Amino acid sequence: MLVALNNINKIFNGNHILKNISLTIDENDKIGLVGNNGCGKSTLLKIITGSTDPDRVTEKDGVISFASKTTIGYLEQMGGLDSAKTVMEEMQSVFAPVHRAIDRLREIEREITRGDNSSADEYQQLTSWIEANDGYNTDVKIRMILNGMGFSENELNRTVSGFSGGEKTRLCISKLLLEEPNLLILDEPTNHLDFRTIMWLEDYLRSYKGAVLIVSHDRYFLDRLCTSICEIERGTLTRYRGNYSAFVRQREENDARRAKEYELQQKEIAKLEDYVAKNLVRASTTKMAQSKRKQLEKMERVEKPYHDMRTAKIRFTYPVEPPIDVLKVKNIDISVGEGKARKTLVDGIDFEVRRGEKVGIIGDNGIGKSTLLKVIQEKNEHKGLVRWNSNIKISYFEQESTNLNKELTVMEEIHSRYPSMSDLEVRSLLAQVRLTGENVFKQTGVISGGERAKLCFAIMMQEHGNVLILDEPTNHLDLASKEAVEEALAEYTGTVIFVSHDRYLLSRIADRLIELRDGNYRCHNYGFEKYLDVLRDEQAEQKRIADAEKSARTAEIAREKAVKTYRSKQQRSADASRKNEMRRLEKEIDELQNKIDFLTEEISHEDVYSDYELMADKCLEIENLKQKMEENFEKLIELEEQ
Repeated sequence: MLVALNNINKIFNGNHILKNISLTIDENDKIGLVGNNGCGKSTLLKIITGSTDPDRVTEKDGVISFASKTTIGYLEQMGGLDSAKTVMEEMQSVFAPVHRAIDRLREIEREITRGDNSSADEYQQLTSWIEANDGYNTDVKIRMILNGMGFSENELNRTVSGFSGGEKTRLCISKLLLEEPNLLILDEPTNHLDFRTIMWLEDYLRSYKGAVLIVSHDRYFLDRLCTSICEIERGTLTRYRGNYSAFVRQREENDARRAKEYELQQKEIAKLEDYVAKNLVRASTTKMAQSKRKQLEKMERVEKPYHDMRTAKIRFTYPVEPPIDVLKVKNIDISVGEGKARKTLVDGIDFEVRRGEKVGIIGDNGIGKSTLLKVIQEKNEHKGLVRWNSNIKISYFEQESTNLNKELTVMEEIHSRYPSMSDLEVRSLLAQVRLTGENVFKQTGVISGGERAKLCFAIMMQEHGNVLILDEPTNHLDLASKEAVEEALAEYTGTVIFVSHDRYLLSRIADRLIELRDGNYRCHNYGFEKYLDVLRDEQAEQKRIADAEKSARTAEIAREKAVKTYRSKQQRSADASRKNEMRRLEKEIDELQNKIDFLTEEISHEDVYSDYELMADKCLEIENLKQKMEENFEKLIELEEQ
């Protein structure tokens, strides 16, 4: 046990946000914390980290117990960084105690050289401590983490202040991973990360030697990483075993069971109340009626099920079927800026879209995905050809909702587009996307991003487009709303062209993908899962080439250092033994890498990552193999330098 929470309560402005929350976090737990926006997830994290105190309803409430060995690392968005330092300096600050120990070690060595052996015991203790903390490999760790988080070697000497907000968040995650707390708390860690970085972070956290508690709307991330899911709903916390998909199944089963129990109990209550009402005043049946009334009073009432009672009901329809060939794009460019400042991001793009296809557009932030959607709608200047066929009706979802009038209320926005709709019809439409109550009378400029997205979906439902163009449709939405949008797109029989970083959405909806990269693009005529397999193969091949180049450079350096001098028989024998040992180490390193690659592939399979004990064993074996390979590299370097 690392942390145990017992009866945690939090009240804001009279609202009971958290009610008697109890949770135990053990070593190696990988817990996903989910719930609707505003349910108290971030508040619970702050209580665990000590930045917010729980409220006490009784003296026994609000108890938080920590094991003596517990160390907590909490991701602060763009916080905890020294803006004046370089990236490398900031990362090295994590290992300040190690660096001080090494400096002291060098100082003692100089003392010993001068004949002063008074610190010999301290020297031995420091040596053991540094080795136990892997102190001589800190730069290797730093480069490995930063590379995985998407930072190149050229960026290591840049000052932190020169990075964007998203880049600083990635630096915060990197620093936190280097600190290696045994309880890692992450709030929306996949924001600002591209697919490659998210995949690396997933693999790293799956083998992380500690517990991880994550708040995330990234269902794919929760699916691949988590061993249990905790849901906060109406102030209470329920824990489910397994990943996100297992949680959804169990929650549906629990809801069905609770609904059945509630229904049966209500029938029993009605029956007892009817008996009491009819027989209480009769002398012959008064005692029996009083007994039934006491039975009613003592009955432990089953709470009325409330989950998914308020989920959005989104449905896209269209009256006119388009031709088979919907869109043809020939030799277009994606460019931004005006005049001399105009910059071409990608050039020479060709693709076609046919009726009923669902095409996902993916790529890093700033690569031009949103601009491409505007180009194919002729909203941005471009070269080349964009040709839509006849009978095409486009319905467009814009990421920033700039098509809404911020001065109008939600109701007025709908009325301005569809004047013939009555207030009742507008309220009914908005209720379908879960915009109800006072929210419909608020201006669109003050409602939340999620509420604006729901308003846009309501408008799209009225547009009846046979082609949907969507720019990050699940951004700002809670999990229930994301699932409603997915269901609507899955059932939609028209054509969909959409930009998204939501891997769950891409996996379920996209038939094929268009990937934008630096200066070029690629069309993948398959879905997202196949794309990930291809991407992993490409990364493995790149690593193999990099390792081969590294081995070649190492061998070249060794040859350059060789001194062509006369050697005695003993020297030649020693040199031959050294080379044999180097060959043996190189062969063993290759074998270890093959084993690591095989195990890494194994742990991506559902039958492995769904089995907690098997997963833990595989991750431990990978770690041991990596340690052995690192030892062999060190031996190899020592032999090369001889």
